[in-house]
Amino acid sequence: MSKAGDQVLAALKQPRMRVLWPLGMLLFGILFFYNVCTVYVRPYEMGVKQVILGGEKGIREKVYGPGLHWVTPGAERMHLFPTDLQVLEMADNAADVGEGADHRVVRAIKIQTSEGYTVSADVTVLYRIENPYQVITQIGPGRLYEDSAVIPRGEQVLRRTLGELDADDFYKGDRRDKAMAQAQKLLVTELEPKGIKVTHVLLRQYRYDTRYQGAIEQRKIQDQTVFKNQAEASAAQAEAEMNRIIAEGKAIVQVELARGDAEVAKLLSGAELYRRTQAAQGDLVVKLARAKGIELENAALRGAGSENMVGLKMADVLDGTQLIVVPTDGEGGVNPLDLNAALKRFDVKGL
Repeated sequence: MSKAGDQVLAALKQPRMRVLWPLGMLLFGILFFYNVCTVYVRPYEMGVKQVILGGEKGIREKVYGPGLHWVTPGAERMHLFPTDLQVLEMADNAADVGEGADHRVVRAIKIQTSEGYTVSADVTVLYRIENPYQVITQIGPGRLYEDSAVIPRGEQVLRRTLGELDADDFYKGDRRDKAMAQAQKLLVTELEPKGIKVTHVLLRQYRYDTRYQGAIEQRKIQDQTVFKNQAEASAAQAEAEMNRIIAEGKAIVQVELARGDAEVAKLLSGAELYRRTQAAQGDLVVKLARAKGIELENAALRGAGSENMVGLKMADVLDGTQLIVVPTDGEGGVNPLDLNAALKRFDVKGL
C-alpha cells in the first residue's frame, strides 16, 4: 500500500473520525432517500401519481396539493401541473408580448374574413388547470395540454369565429367583443371536460395586408367625414330649431306683456270712471240738498211771521249806521217801517 493510503487509514482509525464517518453516511442516506423517495409539490402546483410497476398500474385519481409526498422509487411517479393562471400569446412580434415573459408564445392567427381579406390577429388566451387528473388522462403528462389542446383548439376556434366577421367589423368594438365572447364560450365548452378552464380570450391587435390597409383606412376616413357632415347638419338643424323656439318664446312674452298693459289700462280707466261717477253723484246729492234747503227756506219766508223776518233782515242792513232822530208824524215824519216812503225820500229807484 502506498504511503498516502496508509495516511488515510490512519486518519480513519482516529476516534473522532470513527464518529463522523457514520454520521456522514447517515446524512448521505437521508439525502438520497429524500431525493429518490419523496416529491415536493410547490404552493402553485398540483400533483397526480402514476403507478408504473405493480398490479394496479395507471394514474391515480387522487390530486396531491402542496407539500412533501412519498413516491416509491422505480414503481411510482408524480406528475406536476401548475395551478396559477396560464398565458398563451399569439403574436408575431415578440416586443408586443414584453421582455422577460415566461408564458407560451406562438405565431399570430391568420384570419380569412368573409370578404376574402387576410387579417393577422394578436390574441391572448388566459386559462388555468382545474383538474390535473382529467388533463393527464385525456391529454397527457407534462405540457402536452398546451401543444395538444389549448394551442390547436384555440387557433381553430379563433379562425372560425373571427372569420365570420367582415373586414369592417374589426373596427367595430361591439362586433369584435361579441366574436371574442363566442370564442371563449366555445373554448370553455371544448376544454373544460379536459380539466382546463379558459377565463379570457382577448384580441389585442389586428393588422390587414398592406394592399388592403390603405384602402380600408381611406374608406374609413370617408365614412368619418360623412358622419361628421351629418353631425354638423344635425347640429345646425337643432340650432335653427332652438332659435325658432326662442323667437316664439319672446313673441309670446311680448304679447302677454301687451295684454297685461291693456288689462292695467282697462282697470285704471274703469277706476277713473267709477271715481268720476261717484263724485258726480255726490255733487248732485249736495246740490239737490242745497236746492231743497233754499226751497224750504223760501217756503218758510212765505208763511206767517215773514214780515218779522224781513224786519230783522232790514235791521241787519241798518246795523252800523249812525243814530239820528227824525220826526215820525206830520208832513216830514219818517216811518221806518214804510220802505217805499224811505226809498222815495232818498231818491232810490224801486226794485
